[in-house]
Amino acid sequence: MNNATINEGKSLAIVSYLTFIGLIIAVLMNMERKNPFTFFHIRQMLGLILMLIVSNVTEAYINSLAGTILWTITFVCWLFGLFYAIKGEARPIPLLGEKFQEWFKNIQ
Repeated sequence: MNNATINEGKSLAIVSYLTFIGLIIAVLMNMERKNPFTFFHIRQMLGLILMLIVSNVTEAYINSLAGTILWTITFVCWLFGLFYAIKGEARPIPLLGEKFQEWFKNIQ
């Protein structure tokens, strides 16, 4: 990706990390622009939402400590993704970031 593409999609990439509503806003606003940098971070945030759901289900139904640990990992990954969106880099989050890109590759 070139600098123009990154600068054009940077604000929506950041918005995508601001709760589920921010993700929906970023998706809707990027549908006509089709910015690949924004879509990269949208796919990362979708994966983070899945991680959050798994951590909440784990905490509620399996083990509270395990759920809290998973939630903490998800939070750190969210900070990582937000940091690189602000920085203007398309770097996947640790552990599952590449998988999120693969799983949600149809979102473009």
